[in-house]
Amino acid sequence: MPDLATLTTLHCILEGPVAILTLDRPEVLHALNSVMFDELEFAFTTLAADPAIRVVILTGSGERAFAAGADIRALAETDASTGLAASQRGQQVFDLISSTLEAAGKPVIAAVNGVALGGGCELALACTIRIASDKARLGFPEVKLGLIPGYGGTQRLTRLIGRSAALRLMLSAQIVDALEALGLGLVDDIAPAAELLTRAHALAETIASMAPLAIAGVLEAVARGEDQPLPEALSVEAHIFGRLCATADKQEGVTAFLAKRPATWQGR
Repeated sequence: MPDLATLTTLHCILEGPVAILTLDRPEVLHALNSVMFDELEFAFTTLAADPAIRVVILTGSGERAFAAGADIRALAETDASTGLAASQRGQQVFDLISSTLEAAGKPVIAAVNGVALGGGCELALACTIRIASDKARLGFPEVKLGLIPGYGGTQRLTRLIGRSAALRLMLSAQIVDALEALGLGLVDDIAPAAELLTRAHALAETIASMAPLAIAGVLEAVARGEDQPLPEALSVEAHIFGRLCATADKQEGVTAFLAKRPATWQGR
């Protein structure tokens, strides 16, 4: 059986409650191939099941790239059938971030340290939060190849930044810098390149210090409510709020606040 220490296209460092997962194919700017998809699937599933891990940081090795996109040489060999399968595989692996990690109460922070193009940008979009290096460049050049974003980009980008802005990026194949990406809402924060992982780690540690059931509850409320009409979404929120009111962590949080001391979370 493989483990996180034996992966070949990415490596994982565990630092207390934070896992740092780094894409590592620098010779091709971390282009996504079938081996990387398999290893991402394994890593996401393994980290989701590890009770010690509370937050995951996803980045690329070096400063040049988060991920340059899909493996173009592999795409060149696809036809209708294999292209459909490749798109579905990418969608399935990226969806593990929400369906497995976030469902386990573990947000994923994308530390976008360089170019994030095509499939690489789609991977960042699948993450819970995105922090970009001031040297980052993001975009969707697929139409230059006679393709569309196929790993969820047409759907996640539209939901994130709105229809018109998303269509402008995808139809023009425009590559935007970190500042424009921030203005569009494509990323949530910008850090100097040398401080990117420090900034991401500080956020991860802050999240990990909060009540774990409450973090899971926020992720659940947003996931279940975002595509529902407001009355139904508010009902989802109220039921999760009520459920949390019956937990030991809620009692500890309130008691600690009133006593002016740090809370000690039990996750129950």
